[in-house]
Amino acid sequence: MSAVVPKHVAIIMDGNGRWAQQRGLPRIAGHEAGSKSIERCVQACLDTGVQYLTLYAFSSENWKRPALEVNALMLLLENFLNQKRDEMVREGIRLHHIGRIQELPSVCQRKLREVMDATAANTKLHFVLALSYSGRAEIVDAVKSLVRDTAAGTVSEADITPELIGSRLNTAGMPEPDLLIRTSGEMRISNFLLWQLSYTEIHVTKKFWPEFEKADFLAALEDFQSRSRRYGGV
Repeated sequence: MSAVVPKHVAIIMDGNGRWAQQRGLPRIAGHEAGSKSIERCVQACLDTGVQYLTLYAFSSENWKRPALEVNALMLLLENFLNQKRDEMVREGIRLHHIGRIQELPSVCQRKLREVMDATAANTKLHFVLALSYSGRAEIVDAVKSLVRDTAAGTVSEADITPELIGSRLNTAGMPEPDLLIRTSGEMRISNFLLWQLSYTEIHVTKKFWPEFEKADFLAALEDFQSRSRRYGGV
């Protein structure tokens, strides 16, 4: 049994809406409750030494949800950034984003850049928000950038390697996730980090995201430590 702490943990935060519906609450109440689970997981990372935490906060497909819910989610993001900026600076947390930030409301784009600039020197925990994110779109964008460079003569066919493709992804410079956690019991990766999850260990819990406690995060780490990672070898 390995006692190695995963360097990078990614989480698909699922079940906010169902958690709210079971309680007769509006869906946004589930998203608000879920923000507390984010705080618990960030603290668990700080306590255990996890260096990267990537959260699937808003997918490209989520734009199809009712406008009222989408607008409430954007406001929740804005408030979260306002409330957590000073804490992130103080605790050594550096904020990153992946996804098509240009599709977000201008105020959210501005707040993201402000907090990323304010935390740019921090190194204790890299906190990555996937916003307006699609794994397929990310790969398409990477391919398009390589096609442009090939046409310009700066990249040849022989230059194209997994490492070069990885350098064109939103996560360039970040380690690939060691552990993926998904809540609500769903057994799929939902267009999340399709390239990066090739050898990631997966832990699924039936708990809805607002119910996810620090103890659940630690249990996922223990599950990870019980695995033997062979990367396709014997």
